[in-house]
This record gives sequence, C-alpha cells and structure tokens, in this order.
Amino acid sequence: MRAGLLQLTVTDDPATNLPGTLALVRRAAAGGAGFVLTPEMTNALSSSRARQRALFRHEDADPTLAALRNEAARGGLWLLVGSLGLLTDDDAEGRFANRSFLIAPDGGIAARYDKIHLFDVTVSDTEVYRESQGYRPGGRAVVADTPFGRIGLTVCYDLRFPHLYRRLAQAGAEILTVPAAFNHITGAAHWDALLRARAIECGAWVLAPAQTGFHAETEGPGRRTHGHSLAVDPWGLVVADGGTEPGVTYAELDRAAVASARARIPSLTHDRPFDGPG
Repeated sequence: MRAGLLQLTVTDDPATNLPGTLALVRRAAAGGAGFVLTPEMTNALSSSRARQRALFRHEDADPTLAALRNEAARGGLWLLVGSLGLLTDDDAEGRFANRSFLIAPDGGIAARYDKIHLFDVTVSDTEVYRESQGYRPGGRAVVADTPFGRIGLTVCYDLRFPHLYRRLAQAGAEILTVPAAFNHITGAAHWDALLRARAIECGAWVLAPAQTGFHAETEGPGRRTHGHSLAVDPWGLVVADGGTEPGVTYAELDRAAVASARARIPSLTHDRPFDGPG
C-alpha cells in the first residue's frame, strides 16, 4: 500500500482551508496513494474559543468531514482525517472534541478516535497552551482493520505517552497514525526522536502527517508548527520526511516488515509483573 501524508498550513477559517485540502487529497491519489492521511485540526487552527464556537460544527453537520468522505468515495481511498475540531453535546463545560476519523473507500466512517491526552504546557514565556480548557479528552483507545493492516489511531500530544502505543500494538496494530500540529519549538527538539521511539518499541509503521509553518488567525496572534511529516518503518528508520512546505509525502508500506521486526525483537510479548516503586 502506498500512503500519502498531507502537510497543511491551515488558517482559522474552515471554508478557506477545505479547497486546498481536497486538492492535495487528489494529488496524493493521482500519485498512487491508496491510503491518504491529513494532519491534526484539518478544518482549522484557532486560539479563540469564541471563533471556534462560531465556526465548528457537530460531526453530522461538519462540511470538511462531509467533503472528505465524498472524496474518499470518489477516489476509492482509505482516508485518515487526522482530526477535526467539533462541537459536542456530552460535555458539562461545553468543550469541543478533537476527533480523528478513518474513512473507508465507500465514504463510510470505519473508526473514530477522540484525542486522549491534551496539550496543557508552557513551552516558553510567550507560548502557553491549555488545550483542556477548550477540548474535552477522549477515554478510549481505538484500532481498526483494513486490507493493508490493523491501524491504531492517536493524535499529536498522545505521542508522549508510550503506554498508549504499546496497548495499541498489543491489540494488533501494525500501523500507528499520529496526525499532528506539533509546536515548532518542541518539534525541533523531540518530534523525530519520539516518532522513531514509538515505531521501535512497537515494531510498527508510524505515519505522522503534520501541520507546518505560520498559521494566521483572524482573532489571535497565530502560531507556528514544525512540519516534517514523517513515515517511520517498524525498525525505526525514517523512510519519508515532508520538510517544511505544504504538500504530499509518499511512503510504501510493507506489512511484512512489521512481522519481521516483531520476530527479531519480540518485546511486545515480554511484559513481566513487578512491584513498586513505593
């Protein structure tokens, strides 16, 4: 299976972002990709909760999701919508969902995953993020079967929690998806190392489509993301790097490489009970 990882520079306007996203999905399909992946927050990046509330929609009314489902069906593609910001009805504080979707070639939703770990960090004196103030966390890990392998879904900050990936791999995941809008400071320091570590620990393909560059906002200062969409093989080798420009990065997925890596180092079967600390 050929994967096509989309790298985007979205604004805070979903309607403005959608045409460019669709164009890149079509470019990936024309380039031979049967599995296309978009980054985290494909519909919009915004730091304004008021603007998010005005522009986000519920899942069944979201135009970005509807258009991407139609595009998957039109092209007969497997399509990972890395994540969308969506309205919810199930949070007492009225927070949004950061939700990833796996779309089947008939346009149906094969799996949904709500980001579990939320980005509440102080990157620097001028960059502070409190994702949990606007988004409610998910509570369930998700795997989905496809003809080219079992997929474990994650989103961005999940990457720093290796126990989630081990759980997915032990549930049979051969491909781990990590769509991201990774901060430009932490990305430069940690992105490659964390993605390679997850691939090595799990003996799995890691596919990480990313946002890149400066994201302008109508109401807010904007932000920068790291780019460098990566595909990492089950032995930990980076086989594709999207650099820092928007576009499509391709990777050839070999399911046999998963079996080979796990046979050579079968650490997923070597867990031992232990006591402590404390």
